[in-house]
Amino acid sequence: MLADMDIIMSTDTRSLLSLLYLTSPALPIGAFAYSQGLEKAIELDWVSDRLTLEVWCHDALTQGLSQLDVPLVLLMQDALELQREDEVQKLNQRVFACRESLELYEEEKHLGASLTRLFRTQTLDQRLKFPFKQPENPSFLWAFAISALALEMDRTQTQISFLWSWLENQVAVACKAIPLGQTDAQKTLLSLKAVLPGCLIAEPAGLKVDDLYGSLPGQVLCSALHEAQYSRLFRS
Repeated sequence: MLADMDIIMSTDTRSLLSLLYLTSPALPIGAFAYSQGLEKAIELDWVSDRLTLEVWCHDALTQGLSQLDVPLVLLMQDALELQREDEVQKLNQRVFACRESLELYEEEKHLGASLTRLFRTQTLDQRLKFPFKQPENPSFLWAFAISALALEMDRTQTQISFLWSWLENQVAVACKAIPLGQTDAQKTLLSLKAVLPGCLIAEPAGLKVDDLYGSLPGQVLCSALHEAQYSRLFRS
């Protein structure tokens, strides 16, 4: 029955299901344990309601993730498909070099290890049409890139999946830490949904890793201060 279903499903449908799978909050990699500095921003009263949360997320999406994380994921996918192992290793190292606090570095490391384990245990590696060498210390961006390739997601779906999962997690953090009501949480998601298309990279061919810069000083400051925050719910 499942085999028959697989035959009749269109490529678009399979890709959509893959996108939903990779963005699901139920994905067992522990992302719910991290706030990426948002918990400290809430304690400092930088983020205190729906409107300030939208500003925080908008700036992170447009000035951070779309300028650094998303391009790195796309460059990683291209290097993997072209089997350029040295380039993959360098990109993986660049990811860690861009994590400017201990907590952000550890988050990248832990989520990368968790998603890599899931990738292996669910035999997603067997779907790939090329051999690959896993980095000794896989980043989350590496694990996300290769998982998206194994799930046959195109570049646009990969970007949307990455950005939406980040956004949904930030809103979940706000629900617990402000706390933000569920109605306002949904308003935030619907409002920022309109921002995502402008964060996508239409043509990744011209990307150069040395041109990427997506540092967010406010987030880094909050993340560093969070290390010594007395009462906290999250690991970053």
